[in-house]
Amino acid sequence: MSTLTIEKLTVGYGDGAPVLDGLELEVPDGAVVALLGANGAGKTTLLRSLMGLAPVRDGRVLLDGTDLTALSTEDRVRRGLALVPEGRSVVVELTVAENLRLGTCWKKGRKNKGPAREAAVGQMYELFEPLARRRDAAGHTLSGGERQMLALARALVGEPDVLLLDEPSLGLAPLVVAQLLGVLRDQAAATGLTVLLAEQNVTGALSVADRGVVLSLGEVVADRPAAELAADPALRHAYLGF
Repeated sequence: MSTLTIEKLTVGYGDGAPVLDGLELEVPDGAVVALLGANGAGKTTLLRSLMGLAPVRDGRVLLDGTDLTALSTEDRVRRGLALVPEGRSVVVELTVAENLRLGTCWKKGRKNKGPAREAAVGQMYELFEPLARRRDAAGHTLSGGERQMLALARALVGEPDVLLLDEPSLGLAPLVVAQLLGVLRDQAAATGLTVLLAEQNVTGALSVADRGVVLSLGEVVADRPAAELAADPALRHAYLGF
């Protein structure tokens, strides 16, 4: 899989102060990294900038040493990045099966037709059993938890090298959250998938992460093993609110 490297990244909108200011971070090959911080810390902006969706003023985004900074969002996806944005983004007019087949179109350097595509979709049904039961249902009829499962499955079915997730647990029941985070952990362990997970659910995120990175006002203020970060009460109280 791939290592994601962020070098002195400065991102801002219009003439305002930068949201991210010289941020540096490395997400190692096959690691699950929890990106933590209060609202407004810059988590969503960081994920959007990695996908070419936010204006970068300075710095670089590298994937296995290759500079992606000037590439379009589509080209970044073709290189192996995938984003699951906040808000359970699915095509609500399409069925579950159609959404998943759409996701296979982005399989990087792999066959995406016929048996290979159906096998990839079938694997998602094994990971997310509720989707298998509702494969012919339109996206707009799904529950919030089912939509989030579908958004995650649609990203995974394209077999990305690096998966970026923005608040996947937002508004979901604890049991659904546990299932989603468990799938992420298992997929990373089984396939070497590299994951950068932005979450307000600090306890849940750290329970599946190898490392935790805390943002505050657009800067990294802590980058530690997840267990060590979870056990530091001073840091939790100062930046994470618990």
